[in-house]
Amino acid sequence: MSKAAELAALIANVNKGSSLAAKNFVINGAQNVAQRGTSSTGLGGSSGYFVTDRNKLVFSTSGRLTMEQVADGPSGFLNATKLSCTTADTSINSGEVFLFSQYFEGQNLQPLKKGTSDAVPITVSFYVKGNASATYGMEIYDLDNTRSIGTTFDVTTGWTRVEKTFAGDTTGALDDDNNASLAIFLWLHAGSDYNSGTLNTSWNSVTGANRTDSNNTSFFDSTSRTFFITGWQMEIGEKATEFEHINSFEIELAKCQRYYTKFQATSAYSYYGSGVSSATTTARIFKSFPVEMNHIPVLEQSANSTWTIYPGGVFTADATINNASTWGSAITCTTGASQTANGGSHCVANNSTDAYFAFESEL
Repeated sequence: MSKAAELAALIANVNKGSSLAAKNFVINGAQNVAQRGTSSTGLGGSSGYFVTDRNKLVFSTSGRLTMEQVADGPSGFLNATKLSCTTADTSINSGEVFLFSQYFEGQNLQPLKKGTSDAVPITVSFYVKGNASATYGMEIYDLDNTRSIGTTFDVTTGWTRVEKTFAGDTTGALDDDNNASLAIFLWLHAGSDYNSGTLNTSWNSVTGANRTDSNNTSFFDSTSRTFFITGWQMEIGEKATEFEHINSFEIELAKCQRYYTKFQATSAYSYYGSGVSSATTTARIFKSFPVEMNHIPVLEQSANSTWTIYPGGVFTADATINNASTWGSAITCTTGASQTANGGSHCVANNSTDAYFAFESEL
């Protein structure tokens, strides 16, 4: 895009209600944050968040894939998310899906003015490539009112930028809270329950068969199939503008930590936290989160053998979460050795960089 065209697009979007600051609703659009790790294999059995933060994979398929954060982006982007098919699924049952998605809190979407006569258009853009040409679906889904609008996009073997604009929806206001109100779904695989009708290209109540197009490619059609994405942006306006790079990794990380925060050992005997021995074989360890989380989180953890309490010894069972809030949590740890009740305790990695505790409150 030329500088003149870029300026014209910015002016058009400002006129539609966009701000030049913090214009991108997508978190981790440049795929720079990967708290869970840089690679995960055998994915497809269950939906969830696996590698790059805020990107949820939704599955109902016998196909399997590997997800990676890779240093292979177009000009201006260091990182991308790469999906590689490892088990094909060429006999597609009616209810099968594979979606690459991001969910958004309703309270962050109020500038869209959805459900009013002043509802503004939004433009979604991203960079994609694959091992071969393909056509996939994109859907904006209103979870509060069960409404959606969709389109298709093309992938080639070189990096190209997809730019798609969606009209404002004057029906169905979004809830002003911290729950998921809207999602972007990239349809990479679908059965007839979702593509046997006519693609819904204007805002309407959801009809399952109209959610994506029957002519779309299936990501699981071959084990050679790949899909790369980066530079994901959703902004107010009728024109795609230049991707909004966050000039501090810490800011993007903090946005991600609202939904998932991980304390990973970086060396043997890395320190996690301190607390008090609540009994002779248990200790309660306290930790504050780096930012306030979206909801009270659940605890994820490495094997109990990777953690030690001093005094007390190696964990003999998984830790449990106690008295959690959106700002911090205590965990109760059980050890095999006796310690002094009501004495001080410290939790450290047990000579292993595999040790971690993570707190998850994804939408």
